Amino acid sequence: QVRLVESGGGLVQPGGSLRLSCAASGITFRNYVMGWYRQAPGKERELVATITSDGNTNYADFAKGRFTISRDNAKNTVALQMNSLKPEDTAVYYCHGRRVYLSLNYWGQGTQVTVSS
Repeated sequence: QVRLVESGGGLVQPGGSLRLSCAASGITFRNYVMGWYRQAPGKERELVATITSDGNTNYADFAKGRFTISRDNAKNTVALQMNSLKPEDTAVYYCHGRRVYLSLNYWGQGTQVTVSS
């Protein structure tokens, strides 16, 4: 059974930081491109960042310079460090795994991030 379990969301003030983590099980982690997506109320889900097994990263424009994605292939985890948070970063953040060369996608249950004073 594939599971992606996020943690680390919460309430933070503007300008603050949060670190999200995602623990994967039931997959051969190194065969997956891992990523974070987010969905704000009334909006479509959007890409935040992705990372390949060998560490190549891709960021949405809004994430560049503020967010950092990383992964630990030995621990089957992927993290998202978010700095300089803004109220518009408020959303449910989802961990995502995409199997390389195959049409297999898995999602976590999501973790709420709220940026508010």
